[in-house]
Amino acid sequence: MNVASTSIEAVDWAALKHAYGTADDVPAMLRNLRHPEKAADAAEDLLTHVHHQGGGVYSSAPPALPHVIAAAADPTVAAEVRGELLYLVRSLAHSGNTAQPRFVTRGWAGAWDLAVPDLLPLLDAPVAEHRTAVAHCLAEAHGRADEVIAALRARWEVETAPRTRLQLVDSVGALTAHAREQRGASLDWLRAEMNDAAPSVRLTAAQALRRALPGQDAVDGVRAVSDVLSGSEPDTWRPEGITTGTVVWAVGLLGDAPDAVAGATRELLGHRDPTVRAGALRVAAQALSRRRSAVADLLPDVARSLGDPEADNRLFATRVLGMCGHAAHPWADALAAMSTEADEADPRVRAHALWALSRLGDPRCVPPLARRLADADPGFALHSSHADGWWSYELSLNDVAADLGAHAEVLLPPLRARLATAAGLDERRALCQLLTAWGDASAPAIPELLALLDTDAAVWALDALAAIGPAAARAVPRERLRALLETPPPNQSFAPRSLAVAYGRLTGDREPALTLLLPELEGRYGQEGAAVLLGELGPAAAPYVGRLRELLPRHPHGWLPLRVGEALWRITGRTDEVVPALVSAIAPFAEEGGAYPAVIDTVELLARMGADAAPARPVLRAFLDADVRPVRHGTWRSVPEDDALCAAAHAALLAISVAGAAG
Repeated sequence: MNVASTSIEAVDWAALKHAYGTADDVPAMLRNLRHPEKAADAAEDLLTHVHHQGGGVYSSAPPALPHVIAAAADPTVAAEVRGELLYLVRSLAHSGNTAQPRFVTRGWAGAWDLAVPDLLPLLDAPVAEHRTAVAHCLAEAHGRADEVIAALRARWEVETAPRTRLQLVDSVGALTAHAREQRGASLDWLRAEMNDAAPSVRLTAAQALRRALPGQDAVDGVRAVSDVLSGSEPDTWRPEGITTGTVVWAVGLLGDAPDAVAGATRELLGHRDPTVRAGALRVAAQALSRRRSAVADLLPDVARSLGDPEADNRLFATRVLGMCGHAAHPWADALAAMSTEADEADPRVRAHALWALSRLGDPRCVPPLARRLADADPGFALHSSHADGWWSYELSLNDVAADLGAHAEVLLPPLRARLATAAGLDERRALCQLLTAWGDASAPAIPELLALLDTDAAVWALDALAAIGPAAARAVPRERLRALLETPPPNQSFAPRSLAVAYGRLTGDREPALTLLLPELEGRYGQEGAAVLLGELGPAAAPYVGRLRELLPRHPHGWLPLRVGEALWRITGRTDEVVPALVSAIAPFAEEGGAYPAVIDTVELLARMGADAAPARPVLRAFLDADVRPVRHGTWRSVPEDDALCAAAHAALLAISVAGAAG
C-alpha cells in the first residue's frame, strides 16, 4: 500500500486546498474513517470537501487518495462506508480524466496511477456491490489500460453477480480505446460477449464496443442489439428490471442507425407492457426531434398510442403529435375528439390535444379553449418551459393560444373577464403576453389593459397596448403614461427600460428610451436593446451608424449581429455590409446544427431583404435539404423550431427569387 510511504502526519495539509478552503481538517476525516461511530460522517465529509461537485481535482486529493483506498480495503470498516469511499475514488478519477486541465491539481495523474495497483486486489472483495464499484473505478485507469483489462477479464471468468459482470464488461469497453497490447484482444472479446446467452450481457457488450470504437459504426453491435430487442423480454435487459429509462438506453445502443431504431421502436410501441410502450414513446420523440425522415417512419405508430389504455401514454402520444405540427394532420379528427370533455377523461390529455390542434391551425380547438378560459382553473401553466428532455410539463396558455389571434373574437370575452379579475401577477402577465402576441386583434381588451397600468403588471400591459398599435395610442392619455415612466412599479429593475420602449412605440416619443438605452451601446453588455431601438428610429438614427458598424463583427453568432445588422439596414437602407455578417452568423448551424431562435429570426430578416439576400441561398437550401434537423434536439420545441426555420428559409428563398425576377 502507498499509505506506508506517506503517512497522514507527513503531509503539510495546511498548504493544500479543498472545496471549502485550507485542507487542515482532512487528516481528522481520514483518521475518523477507522472510528466506527465517526466513519460514516467522515466519508461524507471527504466527499463534499475533497470532491465537492466535481469539475476539478483539489490539491488535497492526491495525498488523501491512498488513505481513502486503504480504508476502503479494510474489512473492519463498515460496508456502507467502504462503498461511499469507492464512490469518492471513482468520482475523483473521473474528474481527473474529464475536467479541463487547469482545474486538475498537479500531481493528481501520478497519484492516481500509483493508486491503481492498490485497487486491483479489491476486484476480489467479498461484497458484490464493492466489486462492482471497484470495476467502475478502474474504468478510469486509462494510463494502465492493458494491466487493468487483464485483471477485469480474469475477474469475469469467476464472477457470478449479474451487476458486477455487466460492470466488468462496461469497464473493459471504456479502457479498450486507451489500450495498446490488449486492444485487439479486447475488441474480439467484446464481440464474443455479444453472443452471450444473457440479453443484459449482450446489450452491455454492445455498449462497451461503442465506447471502445468511438465515432465508428459497430455493425455487429447493432445486429446484436436488434436481436435482443426483438427476441427477449425487457425484464432481461438489465438486472434492475424494466423502466422507461431501460428502454431508452437499450434502443440508444443502436446508435445512428435510423432504420434499426425505427424498426425497434415500432415493435416496442406495440408491446404488452405499458412501461415498455412508455419508453418506446420517448425513443420515438427523440428520433422525431432529430430526423425529419422519422416522421414517416414513426408518427403513424405513435398515433396509434392515442388509444393506449394508460393515460400517461395517451398524454405522451398526444404531445408528440402536437410537437410534430402539420405532420399530424391525418389524426386531427382523433385529436379534436380528445379535446372535448366527454371523450377524454384525463384533463391533461385534453389540454395537450388542444395544443396539437392549435399547432395544426385547426379551428376545432377554439370553442373548448374558450370554455376552459371561462373555468376557474383553465389547466394551463402561467410560465412557458424551455427545458430539455421529455417530461410532460404543463403547457402554458401562450404555448396553446399564441397563434390563435385570428380567433380573438371568440377567445377575447372569457380572456377579458379573466384579465379583469386576475388575482396574481403571474396570471396577469401571462394574459398580457398572450394579448401582445395577438397584436391589433386584442384591441377590444384595451379597457382591461388600461386598468392594469396602475398595477404591478403595468410593464406587460403597456407591451400589449403597444402591440395593438394606433387604436391603443388613441385610447391612452399621454400624461398617464408619463406618470408611469416617472413612477414605475417597485421591485422590477427592468421596468424603466421596458416601459420607456413601449411608451415610445405608442406615442412616437423616443427620448425616454434613448436616455436609458443609448448608454448601453457603449458598454460591454446590453447593446441588443439599444440596437433595436435605433433600428425602429430608422434614418433618424444615422449619427449612431459608426458605433453599430463597430459592433456588427463583435460576436460571430447570436442576437447581437442580428439586432445590429437589422438596425444598420433600417437606418441606411444598405445590405452590402449587413448580409455577409448575417450569413456568417447562421452558416455554421447549417453544417453543425443547434440553431436557436436568433438563427430563425436572422433568416426571417434575410427574407425581408429580398434579392439582396441572394448570398444566403446556399445556407438556406442546406437548412431545407437536411434530414437531421439543424436545431436543438431532445426537447418538445425541436420540431416547432425546425418548422419555423424551414418556413423562414422558404420565405427567404421565395423573396430572393421573386425580387430577382422583378429586377
